[in-house]
Amino acid sequence: MGHLYTERDDEDLVRACRQGDQAAFGALVDRHQRRIYNVALRVARSREDARDISQNVFVKVYANLGSYDPRFKFTSWIARIALNESLNFVQARRPQEAVDEEWASTDRDPGEIAGAGELRKVMERALLTLSMDYRLVVILRHFMELTYTEMAAILGIPEKTVKSRLFTARQMLRQVLARQGVHAW
Repeated sequence: MGHLYTERDDEDLVRACRQGDQAAFGALVDRHQRRIYNVALRVARSREDARDISQNVFVKVYANLGSYDPRFKFTSWIARIALNESLNFVQARRPQEAVDEEWASTDRDPGEIAGAGELRKVMERALLTLSMDYRLVVILRHFMELTYTEMAAILGIPEKTVKSRLFTARQMLRQVLARQGVHAW
């Protein structure tokens, strides 16, 4: 994407998209595709499924740009779509299929930055031990980097519940990791 698009904020790009600027939509995709893919990957647990989900998310984003309210952060809006698509996909696929051996994203993420390689795999496997309610708050906070308020709006629960779930999820992850000889947080 050209330099012109990289310096524009999401709301400007959305306005340009609504006026028919296809390159602006491409810039939005470029900006958000890694995060969306990582959310889908951590919910669906399959690289192929995460690619399909990501593609569906951006189709829905494009189709629904007219309903985006610029008073709210675009990141929160697209995160809600990604989360809903991922959960719908997983729900429709039950019973669960086996987890891909190499389901981790090749993109850099907090786990990779913190330790890389094997540690990242251990962290991601630990994340899979959490129930979906707890896994979602970790994904939204640590992979989407959303605020508690944004998470509460996306999940449709009080902010206090978000904080409580995140605290419990972190405690559970610490226990799982400690049993594997990894001490984090």
